[in-house]
Amino acid sequence: MIMNSALGRDAREDLISRGYSRRQFGRVSALLGIGAAVSTGGLAFPGRSAIAAPGQARTLARPDLSGMIRIGTNECWTGPFPAAALAGADMVQHGNRYEPSDLRQRLIDNVATVEKVPVSHIVPWPGSSDPLARAIVTFCSPTRGVVTADPTFEEAWVTAAWLKIKVSKVALRPDNHYATDVRAMLAADPNAGLYYVCSPNNPTGTVTPVADIAWLVENKPAGSIVLIDEAYLHFAGTPSAAYLATQGKDVVVLRTFSKIFGMAGLRLGLSMARPDLHERMMRYDGRMQSGALSVVALAAGGASVLLASDIVARRQEMIDAREATFAHLKSRGITHLPSNANMFMVDWGKPAADMKAAFAAQQIDIGRDWKIWPTRSRITVGSASEMKSFCSALDKIMV
Repeated sequence: MIMNSALGRDAREDLISRGYSRRQFGRVSALLGIGAAVSTGGLAFPGRSAIAAPGQARTLARPDLSGMIRIGTNECWTGPFPAAALAGADMVQHGNRYEPSDLRQRLIDNVATVEKVPVSHIVPWPGSSDPLARAIVTFCSPTRGVVTADPTFEEAWVTAAWLKIKVSKVALRPDNHYATDVRAMLAADPNAGLYYVCSPNNPTGTVTPVADIAWLVENKPAGSIVLIDEAYLHFAGTPSAAYLATQGKDVVVLRTFSKIFGMAGLRLGLSMARPDLHERMMRYDGRMQSGALSVVALAAGGASVLLASDIVARRQEMIDAREATFAHLKSRGITHLPSNANMFMVDWGKPAADMKAAFAAQQIDIGRDWKIWPTRSRITVGSASEMKSFCSALDKIMV
């Protein structure tokens, strides 16, 4: 059973007005880490504690991959950009202060400059899973579900399941480079509260054209939002949908510093949206506004976003390693989906779980499969040397 929550009165009244029951308050609190106690009656999720709410997953222990080549979790193969690492290291000696200088505002100002989005539309977070969860709580309900592609980043599905919210899934478009089928999304649930588009998509690395996303924004039902997850955008170098937020549209755009910026362990992300949408998301718990972010992460992130030439160079390094790997797969007659990001899906023609175990025996950790594609594995693009090791291991496995 879920115990009493720490939600405020306004938040409780808002949830009730949208169809949430009082029994669900504790689930919302646990999801957002507000302080509700969750007993062993909680839902169990793959690889997670039976008592962990989805938003708590990042704090749980991960497997020890020491000594292995790690190309399974879409992390960057290297650390923060040197200039960003120096900025973060410099801030460590000031770690005795909650706010040694206005690091949060500096990050927002730098993002606003680069993205051409008003500072009033930008909110930093400790990663991007928190604002994703909040968006589902805020804009979905027991009567208004969430629609996603399939496969895609599963956090939206897990969060909705935790809250007992309807999830509708639509297949990617093989006729359009495996882009998200926005028209099918709208048809799947014409009254959804949130339409989730991950572009480039995780796990496929495929891009949904911004024009398609704009169409969905213009044709969605009133009161809903389109959430665009651009975690891998810098790896693709394709246009952002952030401009829609500046036009007053019903959108929330997510970014993270866990990917091309090499800061997964530092936990930093941001969202871009109209101020009133952010205010609604903050209604349940406004801690993110009051300093829950590491000063090291803020300093490194604020420096990172300005490093345009470094971003381009790192993207090209990834592309070179990815294309060399694609050439090797082709030489072996192994098919893969097209990709614009630092991951791709390989079709082994046999159970992907068996291939993951075979690579682990070669000291290489590759990604897993998705339920809809049990013979395909997600492979993260690592360094050039790591991808050569992947190809060598493949040759031994596929003798």
